[in-house]
Formats: sequence, C-alpha cells, structure tokens
Amino acid sequence: MQTLFTAAQVTLTLGFLLYASWSDYKTREVSNRVWTIFAPTALTLSLAELLLYNPQNLTWFAISFGVTAAFALLLFYAGGFGGADSKAFMCIALALPSFPETLVHPLFPDGVSPLAQNIFPFTILSNSILVAAASVIAMLLLNAKWRITTGKKIFEGTLAAEPAGKKILVLITGYKMPIAKLKDKWHVYPLEDVVEEDGEKPPKRKLLIVPRDEGRSDVVERLSRAAEAGKIAPQVLATPGLPMLIFVTVGLVLALVFGDIVWLAIRFFLG
Repeated sequence: MQTLFTAAQVTLTLGFLLYASWSDYKTREVSNRVWTIFAPTALTLSLAELLLYNPQNLTWFAISFGVTAAFALLLFYAGGFGGADSKAFMCIALALPSFPETLVHPLFPDGVSPLAQNIFPFTILSNSILVAAASVIAMLLLNAKWRITTGKKIFEGTLAAEPAGKKILVLITGYKMPIAKLKDKWHVYPLEDVVEEDGEKPPKRKLLIVPRDEGRSDVVERLSRAAEAGKIAPQVLATPGLPMLIFVTVGLVLALVFGDIVWLAIRFFLG
C-alpha cells in the first residue's frame, strides 16, 4: 500500500510538471491554479504516507520543505528563478521530499546520494542545471556549424563592436535563424535589434541579451524591414528561450532513472 502512495506522488509530480512546462513553453505563463491544486494534493498524499508508515520521518519532511522553500524564494528574489519555478520546487518538496526508494530503483546502484535521501528537490535542481548546461553546448555547436558552413562572421556590421561579454551570452543562448522563421515562431526571441537610419549606410545594430515579450513584435518588424531593404542579412541571432520548468522536468526524470548525476560524477572521479 505504501508503494501506491509513492506511485501517486511521483505520478502527480510528473503530471503537473509536464503540464506546467507545456504551458510555460506555449504561453510563457503558468496559471496559479496549477500550484493551488498541486500543493494541497501533494501535501495530503505525503502526510498520509508518513503518518501511516513513517511517522518518524515527519521532522525530515518539514526540514526538506523548509530548506527547499527558503532556497527557492532566495533564488526568486535574486532573479535566478521565475515565480513559476519557485512555486514548482515548493510543490515538489511537498510531493517528493526524499527519493522515492520504495518505488524507484535507479539504473546506477549508487545514484541515490545522501542529499537525494534527505532533500530530493536539490538533486532535481542540480540535474536540471546540468541539462541547461547541455543546451549551452548545443547552442555553441549550432553556431560553430553555421560559421563553418557559411564562412561568415556571426557578429556582422556594428555587432562586431559589441562588448565581448554580450557576445558570449548570445553565443550560449541563441543561434542564427532566418527572419521569416523568426516571424512565424512567436516563442522564439530576437537577440539583436536594428536602429534604422536614413541614408545608404548600414544601420546600427545592437545585441539583446534578455529576451522579452514586450516589444518583441516591434524588434522583429524592424529586422524584417532592414532585411527586405538589403541593409542586413536575412538571418539574425535568436533564442528559443526555453523555460526553466522544462529543464526541471527533465531533471526529475533523470533523477528517477539514473539518480543524482553530480553525485555519480563525483564518485566516478574520486574512484
């Protein structure tokens, strides 16, 4: 019977995270209704399981939730998390405060770290950060492929004068894309803008390192007009702007299948 409770907790968490990820990707918003349903349901399941089978773990349940909630709020106010990301981790802490060992056995026997046994949301967070880092490598490979196949510079015209820090951020978060494709995909954001000028001189361009919904259409329209006038190339820098919740969901799946990836790496390198 305890296994059924654990299965319900895992299913609940995966289901809500998948829906929240899809909603965040499609609309860049997650309704608060998601968390107001997820949180009390998760709390009810966890408390029922603990009171019936492991009442001695109630203290650790409170500690796991308290530490996770405090860290999530800290990251939110520091700008590292969005509101949905912070609420998601609080709900995860209510549903899965520790690794669900009664139900899941990772492919690697040593995959359940001491951290996962006590504060499982932190393992999910570390896994999700690794997945996000992998997306950085993918962006760099796409940019390298474009540079090699076209023989053109990634930062053309006045973009070449932009600070090196901005260029690096753009290289690890975006890639070259046809403007026509950028116009069709509303969830893809331009990473450059053009300041249209009169005369025959190439217009001044600048890098945008923080994608925003506000003003996106205006930026895309300016880029489109400049490309149609032959002032800039028809391909510009853009980013898919994948929401953190997608990485969190993948991080949870990795944790359930393989365990704590960082812990496994440490054990591997330390022998």
